[in-house]
Amino acid sequence: MSQGTARSAAHAALSSRQFATFHVDRLFFGLEVLEVQEVLRYQEMTRVPLAPPVIRGLINLRGQIVTAIDMRERLSLPPREEGTFPMNMVVRTDDGPVSLLVDEIGDVLAVSPEAYEAPPGNMRGEERRMIEGVYKLDGRLLLVLDRDKVLQVQVENQA
Repeated sequence: MSQGTARSAAHAALSSRQFATFHVDRLFFGLEVLEVQEVLRYQEMTRVPLAPPVIRGLINLRGQIVTAIDMRERLSLPPREEGTFPMNMVVRTDDGPVSLLVDEIGDVLAVSPEAYEAPPGNMRGEERRMIEGVYKLDGRLLLVLDRDKVLQVQVENQA
Protein backbone atom coordinates (compact mmCIF):
# COMPACT_ATOMS: atom_id res chain seq x y z
CA MET A 1 0.00 0.00 0.00
CA SER A 2 1.42 3.39 -0.94
CA GLN A 3 1.78 6.18 1.58
CA GLY A 4 -0.99 8.18 -0.11
CA THR A 5 -3.37 5.21 -0.09
CA ALA A 6 -2.58 4.52 3.57
CA ARG A 7 -3.27 8.17 4.43
CA SER A 8 -6.58 8.10 2.51
CA ALA A 9 -7.67 4.91 4.31
CA ALA A 10 -6.71 6.38 7.68
CA HIS A 11 -8.59 9.61 6.90
CA ALA A 12 -11.70 7.66 5.83
CA ALA A 13 -11.57 5.63 9.04
CA LEU A 14 -11.36 8.79 11.13
CA SER A 15 -14.06 10.63 9.22
CA SER A 16 -16.75 7.92 9.28
CA ARG A 17 -18.38 6.07 12.16
CA GLN A 18 -19.66 2.51 12.14
CA PHE A 19 -22.94 1.51 13.71
CA ALA A 20 -24.61 -1.83 14.36
CA THR A 21 -28.20 -1.15 13.40
CA PHE A 22 -31.58 -2.50 14.47
CA HIS A 23 -35.29 -1.77 14.24
CA VAL A 24 -37.80 -1.20 17.02
CA ASP A 25 -41.31 -0.63 15.72
CA ARG A 26 -40.77 1.60 12.66
CA LEU A 27 -37.69 3.30 14.09
CA PHE A 28 -34.14 2.63 12.84
CA PHE A 29 -31.44 2.76 15.53
CA GLY A 30 -27.70 2.38 15.71
CA LEU A 31 -25.09 1.75 18.37
CA GLU A 32 -21.35 2.16 17.93
CA VAL A 33 -20.02 -1.16 16.61
CA LEU A 34 -17.42 -1.36 19.38
CA GLU A 35 -20.18 -1.25 22.02
CA VAL A 36 -21.86 -4.37 20.60
CA GLN A 37 -20.64 -7.78 21.71
CA GLU A 38 -22.94 -9.96 19.59
CA VAL A 39 -26.45 -10.46 18.27
CA LEU A 40 -28.59 -13.49 19.02
CA ARG A 41 -31.94 -14.93 18.12
CA TYR A 42 -34.62 -14.96 20.80
CA GLN A 43 -33.52 -16.62 24.04
CA GLU A 44 -35.78 -18.01 26.74
CA MET A 45 -35.84 -15.65 29.72
CA THR A 46 -36.33 -15.98 33.43
CA ARG A 47 -38.57 -13.24 34.85
CA VAL A 48 -37.21 -11.13 37.70
CA PRO A 49 -39.73 -10.64 40.53
CA LEU A 50 -40.49 -6.98 41.30
CA ALA A 51 -38.34 -5.75 38.39
CA PRO A 52 -39.67 -2.79 36.41
CA PRO A 53 -41.50 -3.74 33.18
CA VAL A 54 -38.55 -2.59 31.06
CA ILE A 55 -36.48 -5.44 32.52
CA ARG A 56 -37.94 -8.33 30.57
CA GLY A 57 -35.85 -10.98 32.34
CA LEU A 58 -32.50 -12.73 32.47
CA ILE A 59 -30.92 -14.85 29.76
CA ASN A 60 -28.15 -17.41 30.05
CA LEU A 61 -25.37 -16.48 27.65
CA ARG A 62 -22.93 -19.41 27.69
CA GLY A 63 -23.10 -19.61 31.49
CA GLN A 64 -23.17 -15.86 32.08
CA ILE A 65 -26.41 -14.32 33.39
CA VAL A 66 -27.38 -11.29 31.28
CA THR A 67 -30.16 -8.77 31.95
CA ALA A 68 -32.55 -8.26 29.01
CA ILE A 69 -34.02 -4.77 28.51
CA ASP A 70 -37.11 -4.50 26.28
CA MET A 71 -36.45 -1.55 23.96
CA ARG A 72 -40.15 -1.23 23.10
CA GLU A 73 -40.93 -0.69 26.77
CA ARG A 74 -37.88 1.55 27.21
CA LEU A 75 -39.03 3.77 24.34
CA SER A 76 -42.71 3.75 25.45
CA LEU A 77 -43.78 1.97 22.26
CA PRO A 78 -46.67 -0.50 21.95
CA PRO A 79 -45.88 -4.15 22.79
CA ARG A 80 -44.87 -6.63 20.09
CA GLU A 81 -47.61 -8.49 18.30
CA GLU A 82 -48.59 -11.75 19.97
CA GLY A 83 -46.44 -14.61 18.70
CA THR A 84 -43.49 -12.45 17.60
CA PHE A 85 -40.20 -12.73 19.43
CA PRO A 86 -37.48 -10.13 19.88
CA MET A 87 -33.84 -10.46 18.89
CA ASN A 88 -31.00 -9.84 21.35
CA MET A 89 -28.39 -7.17 20.71
CA VAL A 90 -25.85 -7.81 23.46
CA VAL A 91 -23.89 -4.69 24.39
CA ARG A 92 -20.71 -4.39 26.41
CA THR A 93 -20.71 -2.43 29.66
CA ASP A 94 -18.21 -1.99 32.49
CA ASP A 95 -20.42 -4.30 34.59
CA GLY A 96 -20.69 -7.02 31.94
CA PRO A 97 -22.99 -7.63 28.97
CA VAL A 98 -26.61 -6.47 28.78
CA SER A 99 -29.10 -7.56 26.11
CA LEU A 100 -31.31 -5.06 24.34
CA LEU A 101 -34.44 -6.76 23.01
CA VAL A 102 -35.15 -5.38 19.54
CA ASP A 103 -37.56 -6.25 16.74
CA GLU A 104 -35.04 -6.87 13.97
CA ILE A 105 -31.27 -6.73 13.56
CA GLY A 106 -29.95 -4.62 10.68
CA ASP A 107 -26.54 -4.28 9.07
CA VAL A 108 -23.35 -2.55 10.11
CA LEU A 109 -23.31 0.89 8.49
CA ALA A 110 -20.45 3.31 8.01
CA VAL A 111 -21.78 6.86 7.97
CA SER A 112 -20.19 10.15 7.05
CA PRO A 113 -19.98 12.98 9.58
CA GLU A 114 -21.61 15.31 7.02
CA ALA A 115 -24.90 13.40 7.46
CA TYR A 116 -24.94 13.98 11.27
CA GLU A 117 -27.46 16.24 13.00
CA ALA A 118 -28.57 16.91 16.56
CA PRO A 119 -31.70 15.03 17.73
CA PRO A 120 -34.91 16.48 16.25
CA GLY A 121 -36.70 19.00 18.42
CA ASN A 122 -40.02 17.15 18.12
CA MET A 123 -38.79 14.05 20.01
CA ARG A 124 -40.33 13.40 23.40
CA GLY A 125 -38.37 13.84 26.66
CA GLU A 126 -37.13 10.36 27.59
CA GLU A 127 -36.71 9.29 23.98
CA ARG A 128 -34.77 12.47 23.17
CA ARG A 129 -32.49 11.98 26.19
CA MET A 130 -31.38 8.57 24.89
CA ILE A 131 -30.67 9.78 21.33
CA GLU A 132 -27.14 11.04 20.82
CA GLY A 133 -27.81 12.27 17.29
CA VAL A 134 -29.29 11.47 13.91
CA TYR A 135 -27.78 10.57 10.55
CA LYS A 136 -29.78 11.38 7.43
CA LEU A 137 -29.52 8.40 5.09
CA ASP A 138 -31.24 7.70 1.79
CA GLY A 139 -34.94 7.75 2.64
CA ARG A 140 -34.58 7.19 6.40
CA LEU A 141 -33.06 8.45 9.62
CA LEU A 142 -30.54 6.52 11.71
CA LEU A 143 -31.16 7.37 15.36
CA VAL A 144 -27.91 6.91 17.29
CA LEU A 145 -28.49 5.69 20.82
CA ASP A 146 -26.37 6.66 23.81
CA ARG A 147 -25.80 3.19 25.30
CA ASP A 148 -25.17 4.47 28.81
CA LYS A 149 -28.39 6.49 28.89
CA VAL A 150 -30.40 3.54 27.56
CA LEU A 151 -29.03 1.36 30.37
CA GLN A 152 -29.68 3.92 33.14
CA VAL A 153 -33.16 2.48 33.51
CA GLN A 154 -31.83 -0.05 36.02
CA VAL A 155 -30.69 2.66 38.41
CA GLU A 156 -33.63 5.03 37.84
CA ASN A 157 -36.38 2.47 38.42
CA GLN A 158 -34.78 0.92 41.51
CA ALA A 159 -34.36 4.18 43.40
